[in-house]
Amino acid sequence: MTKIWFSTTPHGRKSRSFDIAPTKVLCGQLHESRKDNCVSANNVGPLQFVGRHHLPSHALLRSFESAARHESFSQAAEELNLTQSAVSRQVKQLEETIGVTMFRRVGRGVTLTDPGRRFAEDLAADLDSLKQSVARAIAAGERHPTLRIGILPTFANRWLIPKLGTFLNEHPGLEIRMETRTAPFDITRERFNVAIHFGKANWPDARMNKLFDEEMMPVASPKFRDMYSASDPSRLAEAPLLHLISRESAWFDWFALKGTRDKRLLSGRHFDQFSMIISAAACSIGAALLPKYLIEIEMNQGVLVPLSTTPLRTHNSYFVVSAAGDVNPQVSSFTRWLISTARRTSITNTYG
Repeated sequence: MTKIWFSTTPHGRKSRSFDIAPTKVLCGQLHESRKDNCVSANNVGPLQFVGRHHLPSHALLRSFESAARHESFSQAAEELNLTQSAVSRQVKQLEETIGVTMFRRVGRGVTLTDPGRRFAEDLAADLDSLKQSVARAIAAGERHPTLRIGILPTFANRWLIPKLGTFLNEHPGLEIRMETRTAPFDITRERFNVAIHFGKANWPDARMNKLFDEEMMPVASPKFRDMYSASDPSRLAEAPLLHLISRESAWFDWFALKGTRDKRLLSGRHFDQFSMIISAAACSIGAALLPKYLIEIEMNQGVLVPLSTTPLRTHNSYFVVSAAGDVNPQVSSFTRWLISTARRTSITNTYG
């Protein structure tokens, strides 16, 4: 039976490993290593012991991570089912082991120092990476090939997942592990087999295949279209418009194609997610300018209707990406299926 796992890295932050090297910590720096500021290698420091024998225990790191996240020993103790004094002792032991003060005691509370805050950020990513490594080991132990996909969340929810069943039916023994990423990442370091990239063909050391260019279409609910006569561009310009906060000039650019330039076109209702704009458009709150691939279901069902046959073509595209030189047969099969599905969808979905 095919299993699909999904997970999301908070804030889309790239996972980074934290290398506790003697020169880094003896310098009091968690991200930089400068020999001129370091203690001589002949001196015996806390991290010299750690580097030679062992890293801090998971218990110490877990207590610190929880205390850092809450900036409270008492809340960390409650979360970990420990006493406050136990958490305090473990954090103190970690500080002594590493040789860096992580917390500043302020009255009855604590606050992170700058080195402590940097270490907490890296440690949170490392613990998340550890969880993923365990999950991968479990999957490998079950002796099924696994395809790890790094993907944009909106692309996954609105385009890939509704079509994914076809691919899985053709590959019943393949397991899928899909994880969302919204910021650039190293596909090899994070051990992804495949990634979906939006933008330019500029991913270094990778094999890139274009799926489709982005085209944005003006759409609205049938009720909104009739209420505002929104199929007429001059009337549409006077109707409520829905804007994506990260692309607030999109409507302005579309109307420029129609020969209209007016700063008032930048006003309207503003949202930071396409999913919110789709819902707002379906509820007749305004007219939306949306990528075609996002609204295939709504268009096919008549929930949204086109207001024009003129698309706004951006300078960005969607690509399927894999590591250069990768000969994984599952990657090849998935890539071919994606390209074929994208072409078939582009031919089928011509609105107007």
